[in-house]
Amino acid sequence: MLGDDAYVCAMPTLYDYPFSGNGYKVRLVLRELGIAYEYRALDILKGHTREPWFLAKNPAGQIPVLELDDGACLSESSAILVHVARGTPLFPSDPLSQTRALQWMCFEQSNIDGVISRARFRRAFPDAIPTRPEEFAAWLSEGHRALAVLEGHLSQREFLVDDAFSIADIALYAYVHCADQGGFSLDTYPALRRWLQRVRSRPAHIAIDDVAG
Repeated sequence: MLGDDAYVCAMPTLYDYPFSGNGYKVRLVLRELGIAYEYRALDILKGHTREPWFLAKNPAGQIPVLELDDGACLSESSAILVHVARGTPLFPSDPLSQTRALQWMCFEQSNIDGVISRARFRRAFPDAIPTRPEEFAAWLSEGHRALAVLEGHLSQREFLVDDAFSIADIALYAYVHCADQGGFSLDTYPALRRWLQRVRSRPAHIAIDDVAG
């Protein structure tokens, strides 16, 4: 058993599946802001997120979950990013710019997380969920449409919103930077590749497999 209802957090605790780009987003924002946290890795393939102790923290049985030091539990990566970054340079102060950031985060959930990350997971764990070749073909088409949208936007600017690094960049970076693992070549997206390098060059950057708190 990985945990129970009596577990007390001395600091924020991130419950995560290390392969997950959604959990990676939360690790990136916490590192950017210098927020110390405990890390608890769960294996979704082994059903850890369906155990009663975890369902008490998130009834949807999904990671990531960020448990605050007062015991409050936050789920959904986009919501966690907004909560953690509010009042910091990672979340714009201007209302319209805030909305632009949220637009890109919604775009990511529908067009990147729902497509590129799905193809990546199915390729990495082919026995977890049987996938037909035509499904991969559809994801490839949809994913490249989304990547083309990003390429067009980034061809005119350094970052997604106001030319300043924000949680919108973190949200999109998490799965786009490993799109090749889902079968998506980035060779024809020069602006996108330059943006990825700018994000990678940030002092607080960590790799997706770096799970140290």
